Amino acid sequence: MNKEHIKTTGFSLAKGKELTGDDFFDVQTIGNITVAIVCDGVGSALGGAQASQRVVRYMMKNFRIRPKSWSIEKSIKTFINSINSILYEESLVEYERSELVTTLAMVVIEGNRLYGANVGDSRVYLLRENSLSQLSKDHAMEEEGYENVLTQAIGITSEVEPYYFENSIKKDDKILLCSDGLYNILSTEEIQKYIPFGATKLVKHASKKVDDDLPDDTTAVTIDVLKENETVYLRNQNLTIPEKLKPNQNIDGYILEKPLIQNERTWLATKKTKQYVLKFAPIEALEDETLLDMYVKEAWNAKRLKAPFFPKAVIPKNRTYRYYVMELIRGESLENYTKKNKHLSVDDTVELARTLLKMSQYLLKYDLVHGDIKPDNIIIDKEEESDNAKFKIIDFGSVTEVFSTTSKAGTPSFLAPERFLGESISEASEIFSIGVTLYLALTGKYPYGEIEPFQNPTFKEAKKPSTYNSNIPQWLDSVILRAIAIDKKERYEHYSEMDFELKYPKKVKPYFNKNVSIIERNPYMFYRVAFTISFIINILLIFLIIR
Repeated sequence: MNKEHIKTTGFSLAKGKELTGDDFFDVQTIGNITVAIVCDGVGSALGGAQASQRVVRYMMKNFRIRPKSWSIEKSIKTFINSINSILYEESLVEYERSELVTTLAMVVIEGNRLYGANVGDSRVYLLRENSLSQLSKDHAMEEEGYENVLTQAIGITSEVEPYYFENSIKKDDKILLCSDGLYNILSTEEIQKYIPFGATKLVKHASKKVDDDLPDDTTAVTIDVLKENETVYLRNQNLTIPEKLKPNQNIDGYILEKPLIQNERTWLATKKTKQYVLKFAPIEALEDETLLDMYVKEAWNAKRLKAPFFPKAVIPKNRTYRYYVMELIRGESLENYTKKNKHLSVDDTVELARTLLKMSQYLLKYDLVHGDIKPDNIIIDKEEESDNAKFKIIDFGSVTEVFSTTSKAGTPSFLAPERFLGESISEASEIFSIGVTLYLALTGKYPYGEIEPFQNPTFKEAKKPSTYNSNIPQWLDSVILRAIAIDKKERYEHYSEMDFELKYPKKVKPYFNKNVSIIERNPYMFYRVAFTISFIINILLIFLIIR
């Protein structure tokens, strides 16, 4: 669930006149999911406050780096059990008993699906159409007089069994996570009444009821669903996927002219004398739901990613077929251009590099990467105005989440060495693809040779680009070599680092491969040292002769 689809609030007050309490909460949007957590550190435990903070931070950190192949359910249960074991073992070492103890209530929203779990008596509520439902289940004794005695909590025993639940969510749903300090003061009717006003209103109303002398720490987090997730909405539309397309066919007023790529799913079309590009869902999506999901995600990304380095794209509201529309860019791919003209100029290459880095930084705001940067996905725009980007980047189908390990995105010759070992897509691996693209654009050669699909390549140190193109200055040699370093520890870690050096060439430090000799790294120093050694040897020889 993206930030534009939801509104979140969170607020906490300590009990009595205390300045700080044992509760802790956080809400974060991580890629395409939203995670909300409330923990209530058990007051009778010496490490309750520490436990609540550590559980929230641990869960958030692990959801940020979780394997993309894991389901939300597996992630929730695995992370809860892991932090439970950690706190329990640490308690035994530090206190010889369970003292790092906290309750937990959490939800994860992905698309229009709500996943949640709780341990202890912190709760999750859902308000829908003026009806309030408790989604969580209290782990507390049911006997009268023992209602506040927990039967489960994080860190209290070596094993924990969280209560797990799932639900669909709809537009205008309101979700509440809270500690027991809230619902022990407010009635169900009061909670229902004040949820629409947010967490602060809920907690302050509870405090006001007890004359601002809360008997327990009180925390609330609210999530308002402002609108349905667009990808789910797009996927559920009843649209036709045409098996065959032909010239002069009328698609919702667009007249098809000719296919633009070999699979005949991307077409040049005309509507009211203006030309467009229509990209249809693959035929295989009729039977393969995974391919359909990938196409819907591609169309959605094409529509929402609006920047000068991308072609403009729309999804017509009243379409009857599954396609999206892009502006026609009158230009040619960088791949075709370099084949005809041998290579880009140095100035154009620097502009291309900065465009690719700006594009990558823009995508990172959405926790995304392009995934398939290469000359074939770069169009040299012949009609673009001078104050806008000269290069356009295409292929929204490859766009994927940063740190994804399951994505098949990428073309072998442009993949970083670590990608062949199953490592996740990162800024560093995208920088490698940018570096290979620049190398190829300047020299017409691949730095590590052309790599075929399913090949397990061996990477040997690349030659300096200026070996093939004497117009390349030394500083640009260094930038590109650092970008395509085989060892990612030697590569730029962040887009901003590479962009800075492209912007300030005089500050670029020379880059040399590990195997380069000292004379190549610093000839001045080599000859100076050699001269000094030679001078000392000659003095010694003269001294021996005189003796």
